[in-house]
Amino acid sequence: MEGNKKIVIAPDSFKGSLSSTEAAQAMARGVQRVLPEAELVLLPLSDGGEGLVESLVTASGGELLEYEVTGPLGSPVTAQMGLMGGGRTAVIEMAQASGLVLVPEAERNPLVTTTFGTGELIAKALDLGCDHLIIGIGGSATNDGGMGMAQALGVRFLDEEGELLGSGGGELARLASIDLSRLDPRLEDVRIEVACDVNNPLTGPQGASHVYGPQKGATPEMVEFLDAALARYDRILQRDAGQDVGRVPGAGAAGGLGAGLMALLGGRLVSGIELVLSALDFETKAAGASLVLTGEGKFDAQSAYGKVPMGVARRSRALGVPVVVIAGTVLPSAEILHGEGVSAYFSIINRPMSLKEAMEGAVELLENQVAEVIRLYSISNGE
Repeated sequence: MEGNKKIVIAPDSFKGSLSSTEAAQAMARGVQRVLPEAELVLLPLSDGGEGLVESLVTASGGELLEYEVTGPLGSPVTAQMGLMGGGRTAVIEMAQASGLVLVPEAERNPLVTTTFGTGELIAKALDLGCDHLIIGIGGSATNDGGMGMAQALGVRFLDEEGELLGSGGGELARLASIDLSRLDPRLEDVRIEVACDVNNPLTGPQGASHVYGPQKGATPEMVEFLDAALARYDRILQRDAGQDVGRVPGAGAAGGLGAGLMALLGGRLVSGIELVLSALDFETKAAGASLVLTGEGKFDAQSAYGKVPMGVARRSRALGVPVVVIAGTVLPSAEILHGEGVSAYFSIINRPMSLKEAMEGAVELLENQVAEVIRLYSISNGE
């Protein structure tokens, strides 16, 4: 590290404990305790789910905006949307408007929950003159295939009598036709990138209803009904929108919102972490660094699939910069990730403790572990 004290700090959130911004700040304090003269580059990250808006707004010098929109059960909710520095790119987390956390457990019912509020946020972005939308679709309460989102933007979903459908995934069982003639024309000139970290198709055993329906309140009978409704939706999308997206990996994300965004709005599904790293120009910011620190709540072999630490590690390896992962929990399977660009990994747990203790003390534990990593790295570099 001698002669070069540039360190990039690029963690994900520690879910349920620290946002990615809070994690980055704690890690920075740990570095500064040992190397107060270090040049720090803080890049709080997200894989497209929780923290996407905050991550991109913070790193780009943008601004957070708040709007009242329709929640998943039809009542108003307050949702944040980000405007990245430059003012042309809006960042939307569908969970802010249509997320599972907005629905009390006793009221969860994917037959009736809607993505209408997500469509309202898209309309707000169009009102601001944005021509690039980044939409994170993790954490949904819905199974409506993005119908509600599209309804908010002018698309008409009709039954056999030509009457408009209502809200929720259950209504798709009555779908007979889709009328795109009133879709907001401003969308023609907008590029939509959809941050998605799952590969589920729209229907079938690995589809939206079977895999994610139960956590949204679906009984086994409801799962079968919703899957059949989405299959009907898929067929009509092919006929009326000219888009065959049902088998595309990620079409089943967010209860089929992935399919709706692709087929009805021309969205492109991409890896969430790759989208975020590109949007933040990670290579330029990390160029010339001596070390990259990243982290997340749980680090194991599954982290190789679209998670923040591995996205960071792979890009850093291409730059020739070592990467250290610091996580809440580290499982033995993480060992295979050394071959993916991870130089070393550590847990913040430094003594026997409960999960509650670890989560409540995460700031101090993270800061302390980073300080020890930097002491060791300094020794190895002749400091």
